[in-house]
Amino acid sequence: MNRRLFLFATAALGLGRGPAMAARTFEVTRSDAEWKAMLSALEYKVMREEGTERAFTSPLNDEKRPGTYVCRGCDLALYDSDTKFDSGTGWPSFFAAKSGAVGNRTDWSLFGARTEEHCSRCGSHLGHVFDDGPAPTGKRHCINGVSLVFRPA
Repeated sequence: MNRRLFLFATAALGLGRGPAMAARTFEVTRSDAEWKAMLSALEYKVMREEGTERAFTSPLNDEKRPGTYVCRGCDLALYDSDTKFDSGTGWPSFFAAKSGAVGNRTDWSLFGARTEEHCSRCGSHLGHVFDDGPAPTGKRHCINGVSLVFRPA
């Protein structure tokens, strides 16, 4: 591999991450200091720096009660419990989000394109969407549990 190709490939891995989201304007905005004050270190890493929690660590992965999953950053209702399913991946998974609740963009961070999902009101990173989910949508919204708060019905 020559140096030019190496530099291009290294730069491409960083595209589609945090700074692009920081430039967008959302209804709910906070300074980094405000986000850090309200979130744990892991929540901040996932929601504001687009990190990922370890698989099978979220208690929400096993949550079975009826209710609504809301954004930890702004309390926007994101997913209904009747759209949740066990994907076996170790993260809470849903086949559909509430209408208008999430936004998507292309994430080029792992050697190819993925669809990143974020809260449409505050821009917090939620996870990624894949095309291997169940009917009726065929989608798997693979979501970091630390980005969510469960509100029982």
